[in-house]
Amino acid sequence: MKKLSKPEFARLREKTRLALAGRDPSDSYGFVNPPIVRGSTVIYPNTEDFLVRKARYSYGTSGSPTIDALLAAVNTMEGGAGVLACSSGLLACTLPTLAFLRSGDHFLVTDSVYHPMRNFCERMLPRYGVEVTYYDPLIGEGIAELFKPNTRAVWTESPGSQTLEVQDIPAIVTAAHARDIMVMMDNTWATPLFFDAHAFGVDVSVQAGTKYYAGHSDVLIGTVSARTPELYAQLKLTWDALGVIIAAEDAYLTLRGIRTLAVRLKEQQPAGLEMANWLAERPEVARVIHPALPTDPGHALWKRDFTGACSLFSIELEPVSMTAVAAMLDGLALFGMGASWGGYESLVLPFDCKRYRTATKPGFKGPTIRFHIGLEDLEDLKEDLDAGFARLRAAS
Repeated sequence: MKKLSKPEFARLREKTRLALAGRDPSDSYGFVNPPIVRGSTVIYPNTEDFLVRKARYSYGTSGSPTIDALLAAVNTMEGGAGVLACSSGLLACTLPTLAFLRSGDHFLVTDSVYHPMRNFCERMLPRYGVEVTYYDPLIGEGIAELFKPNTRAVWTESPGSQTLEVQDIPAIVTAAHARDIMVMMDNTWATPLFFDAHAFGVDVSVQAGTKYYAGHSDVLIGTVSARTPELYAQLKLTWDALGVIIAAEDAYLTLRGIRTLAVRLKEQQPAGLEMANWLAERPEVARVIHPALPTDPGHALWKRDFTGACSLFSIELEPVSMTAVAAMLDGLALFGMGASWGGYESLVLPFDCKRYRTATKPGFKGPTIRFHIGLEDLEDLKEDLDAGFARLRAAS
């Protein structure tokens, strides 16, 4: 198998790069996949080499060939200056704040932010002297009105957690960069395949690799990509100082998942849309929240900036008791109730964002439910939900 040069590899199309990135059979005794390299201590051949740390890996916390293979694959998708891996998606979100924010800074955070990240912003950042302000995710270029002399960064998430608001990322980037303010983004919903964050000027792009990267609900992992070498260097300093590391097995499993990422999304995107349209016709459903639907308020921005959609979306039910909702959900056989998504299995969960939103007031009149559509047969999933709606009606 010929070893491709960097220019030859760069000319390859996305799916081919996903299949090849981070693997070199000549370095793996001919095996297709890179080996799992576990280790803490690195042995040096002599005193001179040890004193100058003349080795690719100085200790287990500096990485491993397995982790490097994963980072190479992620970097082919992100297209930035460099990628770091973390032991969870949450740590991938919080790491950039520790790397770039300092005491006295002001941090703007979308009100639709992933709730564990919100907890970090509320419980931890004030302890370090960072002021946090939540903003309407639909503010667009109006974000400039919230800038203060000490505003250091803007956190975005598009579409937003649970309620899936599509943010005008280009407008936010333009406004922020005009004031030398960083833009960070949780891009997990779209993945780099469907939204090219760095191409839109996002400085730091975060992925909860637990979701679509790994794809099999058996790994906790996150990645952080920096747009420029300078940003990457500062991010890496913090990563090193904190001793962030991931297990070789987790890196291997995530890399294996990435090989089929494009194929899985190709299946799950239309499945999610078909299910969303089916639910939109149900009398029990007040509305479906899915940016790829023409009826969604964020559809125009999604169509302008995104090249695809995953299978995560939400619905608002007509007003009904939570007892009825529980009757519907608890009897489902094919939808697990779990807080994650992105795997091969279908999931469902009820949520109520009104209790913690502060910059916006969601106008939901009925209960809200989030769905993730997996790789099961859609007719089976519909039958499962149809029975669930019957229980909902009976309990109403």
